[in-house]
Amino acid sequence: MSQSGERGKRTDRLVVLGGRGDARGPGQVWLVGAGPGDPELLTIKALKALQAAQVVVHDGLVSDEILDLAPAGARRISVAKRKSRHSYSQDEINRMLVAFALEGLNVVRLKGGDPFIFGRGGEELEACREAGVDCVIVPGVTAALAAGASAGAPLTPRGLAQAVTFVTGHAARVGEDGAGEPDLDWDSLARPNQTVVIYMGVSMATPIAARLIAAGRAGSTPALIVENASRADEGRVVTTLAGLPQAAAAITGPALLIVGEAMALAQALPLLQSGREGPSAEEPMVRRASLKLSGTTGRATIQQVGLSLSSPRSTLRSPSGPPLPLRGKGKGAAR
Repeated sequence: MSQSGERGKRTDRLVVLGGRGDARGPGQVWLVGAGPGDPELLTIKALKALQAAQVVVHDGLVSDEILDLAPAGARRISVAKRKSRHSYSQDEINRMLVAFALEGLNVVRLKGGDPFIFGRGGEELEACREAGVDCVIVPGVTAALAAGASAGAPLTPRGLAQAVTFVTGHAARVGEDGAGEPDLDWDSLARPNQTVVIYMGVSMATPIAARLIAAGRAGSTPALIVENASRADEGRVVTTLAGLPQAAAAITGPALLIVGEAMALAQALPLLQSGREGPSAEEPMVRRASLKLSGTTGRATIQQVGLSLSSPRSTLRSPSGPPLPLRGKGKGAAR
């Protein structure tokens, strides 16, 4: 980076650069979805982008296994965001991406899940557009899809769910008692024949369950909590909407809440304690349900069955050989 004159302005945590790097030419920003955690769920395009990165600006939940797919010489910058504690503001992240690109560097903004699902990818894209920086979007597997897949619970099975709705559980409204809760269309979410996925909703499980039940969703509606979806330490709790607050109290890691009749199909998996590497063969899935679909009416019924099962997990090894070719210009680029 340039060190001369007014080209570099340093704050406590961030270098803001004011001009283009003449020697390198213009760089690019890649907004890349890292998926829910399992490195094998990266897309090929995401892998190519990482292999060509000179700077990787990543979320705190992106695993070292995924970060290690970038070149050893690439600069890594964590912009981890935790509840009530951000290492960088969103404005600082936006300026950082633009500044590195204007210095001629290939910048990968590595985001958990998909860049445009309850992330700030849209704001980062807009910042690049305003600065005249090429920005390429690489979608990723969002956590809800991975959670449903690993639990064996389709989000929209025929006869049980005609729609799936993704919402955020972040508190957006403060009540008379001073407590916050999500400001959502509860009447719409309480309608039957749909699956509701709540991101970042564990701390709001009590008001979420209460609001859905008050709006008409049955307390007996099956519900699933998935902690660390797709990772080696994934845990699942199969419960009901009424039992959601109590079940969520045991969750300590990033988790999804999924409510809907189809969640009776889910396989439960014990929550892992600190220091354990993963589920053992002796640890059973608590229960599983089988789906019976009528060929004449198309209506589904759920039959509970007992099951003792553990599923093996695979490990991704970093690819060897030369990096895959990377294409950033053309119709894949957003301006």
